[in-house]
Amino acid sequence: MKISSDTETQKSVRYLKGIGPRKFELLQKLGVQTIADLCYLFPRRYEDRSHFHEISELKIGSFATLRGKIASVKLKPLKKVQLLEVWLQDESGVLPAIWFNQPYLKNIFQVGSQLILSGKVDRYQNRFQLVSPEYEILDSSDDDPIHTGRITPIYPLTEGLYQRSIRVVMKDLVQHDLESHIKEYLPQDISKRHQLLNLTDAIREVHFPSSYETLEKARTRLIFDEFFLLELKLLKKLYELRTKHKSVSIPQESDSLKNFKSNLRFHLTEDQEKVIQEIAKDVNLEIPMNRLLQGEVGSGKTIVAAYFLHLAAERGFQAALLAPTEVLSEQHEATLKQLLRGFPKIRIELLTASVAREKRDQILGRLSTGGVQILIGTHAVLQETVNFKKLGLVVIDEQHKFGVRQRGKLLARNPRPHLLVMSATPIPRTLGLTLYGDLDISTIRQLPKGRKPIHTEFVPSKDKQKIILKIKERVERGEQAYILFPIIEETEKLDVQAAKQEFERLKNGVFKLIPMGLIHGRLEKAERDHVMHDFQNGKLKILIATSVIEVGIDNPNATVMVIENADRFGLSQLHQIRGRIGRGSAESFCYLIANPKTDEAKKRLEIMTQTTDGFVIAEEDLKLRGPGEFFGLRQSGIPPFRLADIVRDGEILVQAREDVKKILEIDPLLSRHENLRNL
Repeated sequence: MKISSDTETQKSVRYLKGIGPRKFELLQKLGVQTIADLCYLFPRRYEDRSHFHEISELKIGSFATLRGKIASVKLKPLKKVQLLEVWLQDESGVLPAIWFNQPYLKNIFQVGSQLILSGKVDRYQNRFQLVSPEYEILDSSDDDPIHTGRITPIYPLTEGLYQRSIRVVMKDLVQHDLESHIKEYLPQDISKRHQLLNLTDAIREVHFPSSYETLEKARTRLIFDEFFLLELKLLKKLYELRTKHKSVSIPQESDSLKNFKSNLRFHLTEDQEKVIQEIAKDVNLEIPMNRLLQGEVGSGKTIVAAYFLHLAAERGFQAALLAPTEVLSEQHEATLKQLLRGFPKIRIELLTASVAREKRDQILGRLSTGGVQILIGTHAVLQETVNFKKLGLVVIDEQHKFGVRQRGKLLARNPRPHLLVMSATPIPRTLGLTLYGDLDISTIRQLPKGRKPIHTEFVPSKDKQKIILKIKERVERGEQAYILFPIIEETEKLDVQAAKQEFERLKNGVFKLIPMGLIHGRLEKAERDHVMHDFQNGKLKILIATSVIEVGIDNPNATVMVIENADRFGLSQLHQIRGRIGRGSAESFCYLIANPKTDEAKKRLEIMTQTTDGFVIAEEDLKLRGPGEFFGLRQSGIPPFRLADIVRDGEILVQAREDVKKILEIDPLLSRHENLRNL
């Protein structure tokens, strides 16, 4: 975190007292280039060395901090090592401290000097001793020890860099002229409202706390800073988008929604109606919309998107819908043509890598002249040869599978199209404010009426056969079922083989008379699509699959999901997979087959059996795995924090965002906040 662009602040750490060429090289490995960087190299933990123990009360294996007088100093050359032995005396007794192969210390320790030692109590030949303890030699004027006798900082290090030397440098830095290196930027009214320490005091206290109470206050201020600066960056980007770019107005007339709903065979939920009005306000303005629509699988996000795709077309604009896979794109095409069947003037086309060259050229020709109103497709839509005549709206499904630059290819035009991104992975609020802080967020929590909750049950592997018989019973009643195997990259061959073996075992056994299919990532696409199509149409009753079905299949007749080795999946992934069933009006059942060995795996399965609310599951998943692993893979978009934790410190994050919004509402260019503008 760079606090200012001032030359003094950005002065190289090489100029500090005690930083030679070698130490400067080592600090660079820790990301420290400037003096400001060094100020923000925070301790990774602390040791409480503030309470002195008496020698007579020591216990073997305990950590102790002692204060006394040096009674003797002896250097003992042994066969292979040199042993320095220093005896410390207090009012209750004497105790030796020893160091190996550090003979130069003999000149540091002087008999009669006051000494503080901190270390683990060891036993040798029936006597207590400290081995290589931290030490602090005091003179009559030294009332502020650095290494012991206090709450002592323990810093992150690299090979060749030592705690004592970095503490000495850091103490000198924070004690002398810190104000010339660190500039306070937070408006006084914000600091006063939240009772925050000023910045320099916070940095001093976080390095060398005077108490645990002040340490907590310092951490709170610096955590607030991390969130504040992140939200300033994200919200300023959003404000700049709204002020620097112009979009098109796609007005919703009084009968627009009424006409759309008259073609539906079902009623919209209250949540769908609510988010439609939120989005309608955005697209009516000539200010680019930047909105995330989140809701779990089956909540009806596609219907909301369909309304605005249709609205754009009705108002004379073109619209694009991007999906990460061909299967999902094809599904969107079929869904939209069904939903918009009452609007024959709206032409919908599908563009993927599988579209034949001749047909592709025809689509592109009509697109460039305005003959195609809605284009659905995969990354193929992002190619330079794809030209829209009048693009007004871009909708992106499963948006986290598209990069920022990829999205930018469609949006980088004048006027700029409105952007609606959709996610079926419910995002906890705090994570949403960090990942998608530059987006307005609309949420659908309700599921359509008539949906019954999915009954979820954990089943030990030894009881799996009972579940197989339950599948047979429900399939014979005309329903369909999935049996899903996890695929882990490191063991992909073995995982695929396990799915194949189970397919053969069941096909030749209990399901001998039942049509079955098998899909996995190693099948040719054409074969995989053929199997999925047959399952969709009911020709196949049971589908054994790997997690390739997580996105892309919508089969209301599928009522049973069996997840093998369920403990190998993350919570959000389990919930996404479970969402493939329960899409019709019949009761649905999900069976989690596993022999969990870790407490975390047991907790995941327990949560799955207790709730079907994707937002509750997302919050629990965030607590269990942390933000870095929330999506199952390292999410590069999550900012690195030095102190802040979005799970623990969520309330501070929300406060910081609200403060940033208030500042930008009255001063979007930060012309009245010079230090903020300089960041």
